[in-house]
Amino acid sequence: MTRQPTPSRLAGHKLVEALIAQGVDTAFGVPGESYLAVLDGFHEYADQIRFIACRQEGGAAFMAEAQGKLTGRPGICFVTRGPGATNASIGLHTAFQDSTPMILFIGQVASDQRDREAFQEVDYRQMFGPGTLGMAKWVGEVHDAERLPEYVARAFHTAMQGRPGPVVLVLPEDMLTKPITAPVVAPARPAEAAPTPTALAELRERLAAAKQPLVIAGGGGWTAEATAALQTFAEAWQLPVGCAFRFQDLFDNAHPNYAGDVGIGINPRLAARVKAADLILAIGPRLGEMTTGGYTLLQAPRPAQQLIHIHAGAEELGRVYTGELLINASMSQAAPALAGLTPPADIAWRDWTAAAHADYEANLVPTPVAPLDMAEVIRLIDAKLPEGTIFTNGAGNYSGWLHRFHRYTALHRFGRTQLAPTSGAMGYGVPAAVAAALLQDERWVVNIAGDGDFLMTGQELATATGYGAKKLLVIVVDNGTYGTIRMHQEREYPGRVSGSDLFNPDFAKLAEAFGFAALYAENTGQVGPALDAAIAAGKPALLHLRLSSDVSTSRSTLTAIREAAQKAHHA
Repeated sequence: MTRQPTPSRLAGHKLVEALIAQGVDTAFGVPGESYLAVLDGFHEYADQIRFIACRQEGGAAFMAEAQGKLTGRPGICFVTRGPGATNASIGLHTAFQDSTPMILFIGQVASDQRDREAFQEVDYRQMFGPGTLGMAKWVGEVHDAERLPEYVARAFHTAMQGRPGPVVLVLPEDMLTKPITAPVVAPARPAEAAPTPTALAELRERLAAAKQPLVIAGGGGWTAEATAALQTFAEAWQLPVGCAFRFQDLFDNAHPNYAGDVGIGINPRLAARVKAADLILAIGPRLGEMTTGGYTLLQAPRPAQQLIHIHAGAEELGRVYTGELLINASMSQAAPALAGLTPPADIAWRDWTAAAHADYEANLVPTPVAPLDMAEVIRLIDAKLPEGTIFTNGAGNYSGWLHRFHRYTALHRFGRTQLAPTSGAMGYGVPAAVAAALLQDERWVVNIAGDGDFLMTGQELATATGYGAKKLLVIVVDNGTYGTIRMHQEREYPGRVSGSDLFNPDFAKLAEAFGFAALYAENTGQVGPALDAAIAAGKPALLHLRLSSDVSTSRSTLTAIREAAQKAHHA
């Protein structure tokens, strides 16, 4: 039943009405006394919107960030002032670096207590504002309750327009308890920049004249229609397409034009190909440190390759890289425009494209590892779960097996299938998986987590069972170490281990306490039956994989890394 809002409503209720008007049906958060009126609004409209109470604000913010990735509209998170906001900052930073639309609502001390360092008071414009360089696109604080719907509408527009990203809206407690009459605002339709005919003509001319072009796709703002158009463009022009760091689901990884992911642990042959290209067409990515190999694959500020950079945010173009052609356009406008370009009659780089895909296919062949082979674990997951399964991960070397060996499907086929932090935030994967499982119940969700990664947000398993998640599988890769840090230690200070050892619980027993089905595997032969049991469990499941700490990356071991470093140090 849809209620008609009365002329005068409690501002906290009006805020919930404004979210409903924007199409929001789920919000994540941790309750706080600073926004009780909003919580009462969620109760009032429980038949139209649900509030998912999480176990820590960092987990709640990660869930909202995942919601933004999955839906393309702002993920919604509510936290209380002070400690709640500081805990949530990790999800805010992730949304900023990942170009994900998100709105963080923060309860604030009452207006008549401001600037006294009242209980848990923080100035969020100072904390998250533009001066912090990389936390939020805009920080607003409501000082007139009648303007609350206006602020909400601005927050949605700002989060989605240009380069998508997070917005913070601060809610003084007394602003939420006043009756207001201001109407809610219609759903935000973000303004979109489109490439000019002149820019498209120059792009076509430069691309047609190239000998070894390469497309790098990434960034936020992609829609199903845009990724379908990207594929049409790549096919017509026979272009090799690489995906920027952790944006692998923008192009079908099984497509003959796919060249691989341009990120951490990049295929060495693809890295060489990026350097050898005579033209890079970057569609959407910022071309940050991880995608450019620390700004070495593309030299800053002037790459050796011709650079055509298309990005939704005008402020991003030319910020790090100058180029032959910079185009300010949203992906929903740029990709269809590219698909409409007529390719040359004779395409000079067909063999180059075929070789790029052959390099990708060769990189899928692993070096067998005993007793537990992570490459085979990924193969088994892919064999047993359907296409369209959503995969999540946080940060750590364990993610390298997923990124290298799993073939992501394109967004236009099933929606987003990769939820992973380009910010490198540990602890992201479990909350993202929980959010994905709660936001839809028809698709499987698999979280691959390292042991250190899991324990940062593993308490959100309680949120999964509490709110009825079902098709959710968490796989904990336990090698008893902060693997990435240990790898770097062995490279820089071989044999001198400090601070990277972990002392872990029995993850399967821990999962059982949260109501999960619990399974173990210590060798590859045990993985298949464990996956079968997890799939058949009828409830969320956790598979605890026990590995040797010597298992470091999908390409090397700690022993090999240490020995190479010792040899180099003594050379």
